[in-house]
Amino acid sequence: MIGKILVSFLLSALLLLAGCASKGYVDKKMAEMQAQVSTDVSSIKSQTDSNSDEIKKMQALTTELSGKADMALNKAKGFEDYQVIWEGIVNFDYDSHELTQIAQDNLDALGQKMADNPRSILEIAGHTDRTGSAKYNFQLGLRRSESVKTFLADKYGVALYRMFIVSFGENKPVAMPDEANSNAKNRRVVLKLWGPI
Repeated sequence: MIGKILVSFLLSALLLLAGCASKGYVDKKMAEMQAQVSTDVSSIKSQTDSNSDEIKKMQALTTELSGKADMALNKAKGFEDYQVIWEGIVNFDYDSHELTQIAQDNLDALGQKMADNPRSILEIAGHTDRTGSAKYNFQLGLRRSESVKTFLADKYGVALYRMFIVSFGENKPVAMPDEANSNAKNRRVVLKLWGPI
């Protein structure tokens, strides 16, 4: 955008110089255009700084939540000997937190596993692709995690205290943008079922 503004500025300046305008008129127009370019550049810089600050806040919150989830698992009395006994992933459609039929089928196996292991606990981590703002993606990751938690509670009667949700938003992609179907692979919830050894 800045490049377009500068090109426009230079073209206007050349047209003014090539015309039959007086030097004072040209100087006045040049000063007006320089002021407009400076205003536009300041506005763009301000917006960029604001976006950068928002991303840093979301990354800090994600790190804090991840640390709290780890601490809860590691320090909770009676969970010292727990390990991951099952892992899985469910994927989501673009900009959606609704469970697809395939996702529900995958969660059926997990629901049965949790019923068979009543002392197990579930870590539910929501992820998104990079489409949209960091703040929106963080919230979408939470909604995806909540969808999984609600499904397991409603269908299998899994107690809510046995399920912990977190969102990483767009911060932990499994596929890079140059990979085939990268966005689809990143729209997911990662599930880890912890149980006693």
